[in-house]
Amino acid sequence: MPKEHVDTRNLQVHDIPQQHDSLQAISDNVTLVVTQAFGPGGDNLVGYSDVKFNGYPAVSLLLRTPDGREGLVHLSPIHGDKRKTGFTDIPPGTRCELLCPVTKRPLDKLGPVDDGSGAQYYALYLTSKLSRGHAVAVTDIWDHFHSRIVDDEAVISYWAQTHAL
Repeated sequence: MPKEHVDTRNLQVHDIPQQHDSLQAISDNVTLVVTQAFGPGGDNLVGYSDVKFNGYPAVSLLLRTPDGREGLVHLSPIHGDKRKTGFTDIPPGTRCELLCPVTKRPLDKLGPVDDGSGAQYYALYLTSKLSRGHAVAVTDIWDHFHSRIVDDEAVISYWAQTHAL
């Protein structure tokens, strides 16, 4: 029996009007929206709070800074959109500990970002199976915008940015 690669029960495709300068659609036809993202304990972090971006529930994380401050940050679920709210008074370049707001466990480390910054990728899983092959990879450096979406072991966000659709 063929393996199902797309979670069709949770797949949603919508046209999103471009309402903000920070919303960068890859083309006129494609915008990637994260509709579920699971922490290391299997908790869905999309919709954890009532914060929304363009009507879509935010992805919420607990951040801890080197000086011991911590708080919730709510990220836009729209890939490429740099908007965030909540605990945001963090100096750019600060390395933050990324935690699940439900369990307080650190996000799973995926590995280094290959840009010389010293940033590390951490996993927000796209399915409840918590597979590294299906994840949003976020970095631990504040205002270091190098997230990636990995699906079926392929970096689809990079592919979408480099190929005409």
